[in-house]
Amino acid sequence: MHPDIRHAPDPDHPGWWSWALADDTRYNATIGKLLVRGEGPGQARCRMFPEARHGNIGRVVHGGALMTFIDMALFAGGHMAGMRDGPAVTLDCAVQFISAGELGTPLDAAVELLRETGRLVFLRGTVEQDERIVAAFSGTLSRVAGA
Repeated sequence: MHPDIRHAPDPDHPGWWSWALADDTRYNATIGKLLVRGEGPGQARCRMFPEARHGNIGRVVHGGALMTFIDMALFAGGHMAGMRDGPAVTLDCAVQFISAGELGTPLDAAVELLRETGRLVFLRGTVEQDERIVAAFSGTLSRVAGA
C-alpha cells in the first residue's frame, strides 16, 4: 500500500474500507469519499457518492468524473482484488458510456482482476447505479520500472 493512501475500515459503512489520499490537494481528491471492498478472489467493488460538483449542465454525472472514478477503481479495486502492491500507472483505459449516472445516488464500480504479469495488470468492470449499468470499462496498469 502506498504510504500516501489512507486505507482503513469505514465506520459509517460496515464492510467497506476507505481509500483516501493523505494530501487532499491532489487531483484524486476531486472524487470525494471513495470506498472499496473485496468480493472474492479477483473481484472488488468501489463506491463513490456523486454530488453536484460531479455533475454536468444536464444535471447528471459528468463523463470526466466517471472516468476519474474508473481510473481510481482500477487501482483501489485492483488492490482489493489481489493485485500486488507497488507503484503503477495507467497504460490504457477504455470506457463505454451506457446510461446517465444520477447525482445524489451512490455509484459502484465492480472490478475484476483478469491477469497480472511481471509488469502489466489487466482489469475490467462495470459502473452500476441502482442495478443499472452506467458504463463498462477495461484498463491496463503498468508497473513503474525500478520500483
